[in-house]
Amino acid sequence: MEYLSLLDLSDAIRRRAISPVEVTRAMLERIEHLDGSHRSYACVLADRAMDQAKAAESEIGRSIWRGPLHGVPIAVKDLCYSTFAPTTAGTRIHRDFVPDHNATVVDRLEAAGAIMLGKLKMTEGAYTTHHPDVDPPLNPWGAGHWAGSSSSGSGVAPAAGLCYGSLGSDTGGSIRFPSAANALTGVKPTWGRVSRHGVFALADSLDHVGPMARSAGDAAALLGVVAGADANDPTSLRAEVPDYLAEIGKSIRGMTIGIDRSYAFDGVDPEAAAALAAAEAVFRSLGARIREVRFPAYERLVSLWIPMCAVETAIAHRDTYPAKKEDYGPELAGLIEEGRALGGLDLCDILHERLRFNGALAAMFEDIDAFLIPTMPMRLPSLSDLASFGDDPTVLVRLLRFTAPFDFSGTPTITLPSGFDSAGLPLSMQLAGPSLSEGQLARMAHAFQTQTDWHARRPKSDPGVASA
Repeated sequence: MEYLSLLDLSDAIRRRAISPVEVTRAMLERIEHLDGSHRSYACVLADRAMDQAKAAESEIGRSIWRGPLHGVPIAVKDLCYSTFAPTTAGTRIHRDFVPDHNATVVDRLEAAGAIMLGKLKMTEGAYTTHHPDVDPPLNPWGAGHWAGSSSSGSGVAPAAGLCYGSLGSDTGGSIRFPSAANALTGVKPTWGRVSRHGVFALADSLDHVGPMARSAGDAAALLGVVAGADANDPTSLRAEVPDYLAEIGKSIRGMTIGIDRSYAFDGVDPEAAAALAAAEAVFRSLGARIREVRFPAYERLVSLWIPMCAVETAIAHRDTYPAKKEDYGPELAGLIEEGRALGGLDLCDILHERLRFNGALAAMFEDIDAFLIPTMPMRLPSLSDLASFGDDPTVLVRLLRFTAPFDFSGTPTITLPSGFDSAGLPLSMQLAGPSLSEGQLARMAHAFQTQTDWHARRPKSDPGVASA
């Protein structure tokens, strides 16, 4: 039951074939039994979750149906404000912070009848590394390998069968990296498509909140609940939210997928490149047209992600840094120091480069519906590899090659498994699209997943799974 898709579970709950109380109890028992090994949860809300499950069961028994999340156990990244549990954002400075209001996304999930199992671990302040006080989540596909950042717990928990979907956030790749690392499907929506009210900021103009799940359909169900305008977030978009679940059932025949072979393949690990080429063949077999395109010059823009993130992070932390500097871990503190030192001319240079790139990217999307690329240029790194990278900023810039451009542009992507490497670790790809194209991206991803089973495989680390 723990590896049912969110949509299959939802259907069974609606038909009363499965009780929300039964499934929530089973999930809590599984978390208690297994999360000591996976370390994905910052806190578990067992009593509250059971109360929500009983309320959902009562409503459904009276033919009250709130939609596809009703009675479904999920969890959220611990930067989403919650009045019912601390919101630490992975930090020491906020370890006892209990907000007086919920994040809009939390309210929307609960209004849709979702069962909130708990809050999921993350890196400090949503930057690259966990605070020294935190035991980082461990990848269920291989505990010695990266679980992704910063939405590490949001990637590990669904992959390990410890919730049916989660919310993460993405500033430079933090929905996409843990989705790639844990063989999940994750949506980085258009900037403003999902409200950031009540969500701790890393870098406001780069931050995106979005779903992570085990299939494109499950991610679409989550996105449909949290997306939409919010009076509390003036940057949220007022565009109508489409029916994403209706969208994914449509054919992709005749849709156009762009590919820049130099960008997508040069310098990319051979196994990741082979998986992407195989995915291209699947899309062709589904009737999609493949068009050669030229991706805008991106190298300088990606090299500017760190200073751009740094200055916005310094703004986000100005009330606590340097006042509580001693409570910060070294990586986040170093980022803030870099941001505080950035000059106005340098910042304007970044903004102008961003405008140039965004204009060129919009022009590229005039001729295609989506753009096919890997998620990472390398295979999943081991923890020892990450430690050896040290403070070398060129490693981070290389890693950001396929992710950071779309945080600068604010345009959406969907990340999904594309295979497994020779060590049995997940490989991943992205479909990127123009603004507000989440529906067509989910449609393409779902079509791919009807022809492949990469998303349906389960980690060998699970005691109930014989093989991946």
